[in-house]
Amino acid sequence: MKPGPRRHYGDPAREYRAAVQGCGVVWREDRRLLRVYGRAPAQMLNGILTCRVPEPPVGVGGGGEGGREPGGALAGDAVYGAILTPRGRMVTDLATLWLGAGGEEGLGLSVATCGVEAVLGHFSRFLPPRLARVEDLGDRTGLLTVLGPGAGDAVAAVFGVAPADGFVLADGGPWSGGSEAGCGSPDGVLVARAVEQVPSWDVWLSAAGMEAAWDRLGQAGAVPVGRGAWDTLRVEAGYPAFGVDMDETTIPVEAGLVDRAFDHGKGCYTGQEVIVRIRHRGRVNWHLRALRFGEAAARPGDELFEAGGEKARGRVTSVAQSPRFGQAVGLGYVRREVEPPAALRLGSGSGPEVGILHR
Repeated sequence: MKPGPRRHYGDPAREYRAAVQGCGVVWREDRRLLRVYGRAPAQMLNGILTCRVPEPPVGVGGGGEGGREPGGALAGDAVYGAILTPRGRMVTDLATLWLGAGGEEGLGLSVATCGVEAVLGHFSRFLPPRLARVEDLGDRTGLLTVLGPGAGDAVAAVFGVAPADGFVLADGGPWSGGSEAGCGSPDGVLVARAVEQVPSWDVWLSAAGMEAAWDRLGQAGAVPVGRGAWDTLRVEAGYPAFGVDMDETTIPVEAGLVDRAFDHGKGCYTGQEVIVRIRHRGRVNWHLRALRFGEAAARPGDELFEAGGEKARGRVTSVAQSPRFGQAVGLGYVRREVEPPAALRLGSGSGPEVGILHR
């Protein structure tokens, strides 16, 4: 199959089956890799990110999963979090991991592609350039996500490593030349265990190496999986996507990210005061919920109403036809007074019934 991102590759049902029963590979365009480096990048990011900044990675020389980790590799934690405005609204969600052993190699931030411009603008205000600088690696790197029960074997066979958790950085990483640190090589790879809807690994590669890796994964049994099947899996599992279910107006408490994306024991970070006030003395008016539409034809943006009501009590953000649940499912924001399990109506107070569940 010709490499590249697509909605589907001709047979969405086969792609879904591969992802849940075998092995699939997704060509991701929804994430970009940024590098934050300099004299003190970890300390500077600690005051910006909602999550803890991981400790620098340690060297590994084999003995990983299947004993396949190459000599000179580095292993460490990948931590999920977010960047907030001073008013507690989201700039983006992200995963944070190291791109080398120290500050000059820097930390990598996997951020939503649609949020890159806002992130760079935020850093221009809150990241002191004498201590830390940011570099967009989007033109030099790409992301493949390998998923399914057979994904670990395929990733280990092709890249020599499939970490059980965290990440492994091999051969200096997936970027070459052009950076002040001179880190990375065209053949380097960054493999991170992803916390997603099915077992999966995020593989960051050089942009020039994406097509070859796609072909090698296909030879190892990975079926191309399009954005459609990937999104169905995401919605089934209740994972919100930035730019779809979350945006610059979202307070992360509304999206249910407080337990997943926050370290409540760390020091101050931008937007913390708002989050602490909500946690201890307040509440939000909207909560992201799982939706069950049955046979109703729902679309993102549709409003939800109480039976016979005229005032919207919710709105739909994601919709997918789910093989797992045998019906159309979705995600959406619902007023806090509507406590799951509950039912609302789609489009009007007399519309089709929609089930409201906790995610």
